[in-house]
Amino acid sequence: MAVSVSAPVLSLCYNQSGELSRRLGYRLPKKVGFSFSRRSVSYIGFGAEKVGRFRVRVPICRAVPPLLFKDLDADDFRHPLDKQNTLLLRAIPGLNEFGKALLGSMTEQIMLLENIGTSVLVSKNQLSDLHGLLVEAAEILNIEAPDLYVRQSPVPNAYTLAISGKKPFIVVHTSLIELLTRAELQAVLAHELGHLKCDHGVWLTFANILTLGAYTVPAFGQMIARTLEEQLLRWLRSAELTCDRAALLVAQDPKVVVSVLMKLAGGCPSIADQLNVDAFLEQARSYDKASSSPLGWYIRNAQTSQLSHPLPVLRAREIDEWSRSLEYRSLLKRANRISTVQKV
Repeated sequence: MAVSVSAPVLSLCYNQSGELSRRLGYRLPKKVGFSFSRRSVSYIGFGAEKVGRFRVRVPICRAVPPLLFKDLDADDFRHPLDKQNTLLLRAIPGLNEFGKALLGSMTEQIMLLENIGTSVLVSKNQLSDLHGLLVEAAEILNIEAPDLYVRQSPVPNAYTLAISGKKPFIVVHTSLIELLTRAELQAVLAHELGHLKCDHGVWLTFANILTLGAYTVPAFGQMIARTLEEQLLRWLRSAELTCDRAALLVAQDPKVVVSVLMKLAGGCPSIADQLNVDAFLEQARSYDKASSSPLGWYIRNAQTSQLSHPLPVLRAREIDEWSRSLEYRSLLKRANRISTVQKV
């Protein structure tokens, strides 16, 4: 959402945009809102406007155009625990086939009709701003954008479903949209895209249907609940760490990803502007210290063994460490900056 700023700040933004416009010889889109923070001035683009033979592209929620990973492979950012637990799951005889059998055409149809009937499908003509966030995130990760639905719910959540090789879809709850900034919401979409990029597929859908309340799916709920064993939960937790990395590749700022985790741990719209990312990271380090003893290690395992996601403080610590790693820096060096002007 655009906000009003004082004349000098607005003048600064206008001069920067004006220089770009004059250098290219074309006018910038009219739908550009300006926002500011304590550290920097940024501009929020609401789309692209065709001018002559070119399309002028305004970055979304960024001071500069994002980096684009044209040749990105899933293993370039896959978490080591994800690799390890994926191998363990594949070693379980018949698990993949069993999952596909349970999540067959009937279940697929139920989930599809459920979303079409109770959610809003995002497109260029429906919630176009949100659609732009998804498309840009998919472009950065070099993956085809799936369908996106917005669903009314007081529980902040987002999840991905992909069944039987059909076009997958992401579902985002309205309360999550209200809780997060635009940059944070795009990081969430990138996290979900990470599941698709890494082909988490059947196992992810298998787990998501259970955690969403599998008992509501006729004839399959109890069977799915009994089948989601400790190894599948362990894999799912490690897969979440991988997808947090995908979120960072799109956000390209670790504080954006950590802020999402902090808000999911204890945020609400009325206090969101008072939350402190650095304090949350310090909290994560204190948790590591408190759980380093034998008793702490036991309690920590008991806390997490039945969870579908790692604890928020652990995810925050993991993404903070990876953002300073040689692996992440190498990926950034390989990337290309998205051009602000593209041929139509």
